[in-house]
Amino acid sequence: MQRCDTSFGSLRLDRYPPTRNPTLQPFDAADLYLLQEQARLSEGSATGSVLVVNDQFGTLACALALTGIPVMSWGDSHLAERALQDNLRHNQLSAQAVTFVDSQRLPNGPISHVLLRIPKSLALLEDQLSRLRPLLSADAVVIAGAMLKHLPPSAGDLLARYVGPYQASLAWKKARLLTARFDSDLTPAIPQLDTRYALPEGGPQLTNLPGVFSRDRLDIGTRVMLPCIPPTAGPARIVDLGCGNGALGIQAALLNPQAQLSFIDESYAAVTSARQNFTAACPGRDACFTVSDGLVDAEAASADLVLCNPPFHQQQVIGDEIALRLFQQSRTTLAPNGALLVVGNRHLAYHVKLRRFFSQVEQVGGNSKFVVLRASQS
Repeated sequence: MQRCDTSFGSLRLDRYPPTRNPTLQPFDAADLYLLQEQARLSEGSATGSVLVVNDQFGTLACALALTGIPVMSWGDSHLAERALQDNLRHNQLSAQAVTFVDSQRLPNGPISHVLLRIPKSLALLEDQLSRLRPLLSADAVVIAGAMLKHLPPSAGDLLARYVGPYQASLAWKKARLLTARFDSDLTPAIPQLDTRYALPEGGPQLTNLPGVFSRDRLDIGTRVMLPCIPPTAGPARIVDLGCGNGALGIQAALLNPQAQLSFIDESYAAVTSARQNFTAACPGRDACFTVSDGLVDAEAASADLVLCNPPFHQQQVIGDEIALRLFQQSRTTLAPNGALLVVGNRHLAYHVKLRRFFSQVEQVGGNSKFVVLRASQS
């Protein structure tokens, strides 16, 4: 737990999932800068509800909630949603103080104040701004912020296209703000941001919503893993863990007509994409689609095969902590004779890390950069 002093009061905050790295904070200078600017704009005047977008660990929403301001939080990450819930509780704030709205729904308008963390994906930013514009009031102000090293040069162009003229702030502690005011004369076209490509060897087409991992092309790890997915006997229970657009699970479904498939991801857009793609590739067939923190809510011994191309970053932080959590969760979720099939860069040494959780680890595929491993207890 770390103390965070904001323009609206002090908070006690933690990251979610918890981290072993004590240097990682649940907030940064961009969060503090956004709150400073919101406090300046609202000084001496009543502030209506505020929409925060892409709030990584709930810092923005919790700070605003300290003042009793109605707050909505809009984002794609279930991990961020859980962080928000935890940090509201850490600060004795009601769970109802902030309304979370996932990326596949729209917040209630009209909205006059927006604090937006600029995401890594420009397609996601454009999607959010284009969907947000019809909800903005005539006097709306959108304040977008990011650390300088993560600020895309064209973010301001998108604000100008979908909101109105913007001004860039001076840098403060390596953070910058872009403040845009609503221009009612703008008539931006609705962007077509979905992407499509096919699985290899004449496989089905996959559609990707903005913000989904590997939305422009099939990533190399998934491509290497696809031929390693085995046919199984009978109605096996197969989980595509961290499913993204559902490529691995759909391939498993095509190879295993009697299997029961489950698709799980922390991204609402990813699970929606996987659902759309599975329905198109396997018409009339049922599957389970879940937005969750991996397998944390799964029943023990409820899966026979888990497929996983684990992420190696959360926001801009690179590391193996999320992968290790997924490996541990998989061990608990697998039936006694079940197996985890995982792909990763060779330099990540997953063959060593998997042995913390599984007695048997063998290589079943790979190329010069990636390796596919099968882990089991027997």
